[in-house]
Amino acid sequence: MKKRLNPKNDYLFKRLFGETDSKPLLIGLLNAILRRTDRAAIADLTILDGKLLTKRLVEDKEGVLDIRCETADREQINVEMQVGRYRHMEKRSLFYMGRLLADSIREGEDYSQLKKTICINILDFAFLPLTHFHHSFQLYEDMERQYRLTDLIELHFIECPKFRAGPYRREDPLHRWLRFLDERTTPEQLEELIEMDPTIRNAEERLSHLSEDDMTRMLYEAREKAQRDRISFIKDAREEGWEEGREAGIVEVARRMLNEGADVALVSRLTGMPTESVRTLAEQNER
Repeated sequence: MKKRLNPKNDYLFKRLFGETDSKPLLIGLLNAILRRTDRAAIADLTILDGKLLTKRLVEDKEGVLDIRCETADREQINVEMQVGRYRHMEKRSLFYMGRLLADSIREGEDYSQLKKTICINILDFAFLPLTHFHHSFQLYEDMERQYRLTDLIELHFIECPKFRAGPYRREDPLHRWLRFLDERTTPEQLEELIEMDPTIRNAEERLSHLSEDDMTRMLYEAREKAQRDRISFIKDAREEGWEEGREAGIVEVARRMLNEGADVALVSRLTGMPTESVRTLAEQNER
């Protein structure tokens, strides 16, 4: 048997939960995240935007492989798995939510036709300066916090590292799903999940089936490489920006030293700048 693939790879996550025949798995995951049980539970949904996952799309470092669905009660839900950190994640999520909300009504319909929009971000990095691993945000009044203006928008952030660092509660469906998604989960822990939860058993069977498919593994590896390349690009850009900022700072120090009457040799020795560069800077100051 081939090695179990990482379910948090966003390509594989979309294959696991974002296809028509995996609808029961997505319903199980969403009910766990949204704490829906009994009559409030999601019973049926339609998976939208089932675009073909081509190699070109998978290799796009900035491409978003999210899952969008609509429940039988006309709620639209978007689920996104994020392994790599994005700056301004909250603004990015709000922008995307606004676009989904605006697209939920057709031209000519009035605002009463707006559909409730729920955006769920599952993050493989720490994001919020809060201790718990799952936070949801809605529109509540500042002074009277029990008053909610509307339930039309709901924004969730789930931070996997914080989940791993906290206590595990096997009776909690969300805890079970997050342990299933964790690539560090042991075979013994997986066996316990499979025995406890039939839906997770089906999810693990689907994951195993996908892991045995050569094309799936190829696209999985392509997505892993695209994400590594993105992280490397960001790291290089930051280091380059830091170096440019450092050089600019040295030049500014040299300029001030020259303005204070220091000679070229002294400025060169203390800043490490080449003598000719300091001399050129001195000439510019004299103009």
